Amino acid sequence: QVQLVESGGGLVQAGGSLRLSCAASGRTFSYYASGWFRQAPGKEREFVSSISWSGGTSYADSVKGRFTISRDNAKNTVYLQMNSLKPEDTAIYYCTVGYWGQGTQVTVSS
Repeated sequence: QVQLVESGGGLVQAGGSLRLSCAASGRTFSYYASGWFRQAPGKEREFVSSISWSGGTSYADSVKGRFTISRDNAKNTVYLQMNSLKPEDTAIYYCTVGYWGQGTQVTVSS
């Protein structure tokens, strides 16, 4: 059974930073592409960033240059470093590797 547990969300002021973590059990991140999506109130879930099994990364235009995805194979954990946060980044952030985590709330105040 695959379980993904996200953590690191919280309340931060605009311009601040947060680092989200996604720890997996039952699936090895380094064998699969994984990524982060987010869903703001009243909006559809949208792509944020992904990392391929070989380490290639991609980002939504809205976060490019501010967010960085990375992976620690030894810890089987994927991270999302979020800098220069904006109020429009407020959302529930979900980790995925073919399965979905429960999400972690990120709130950016202006």
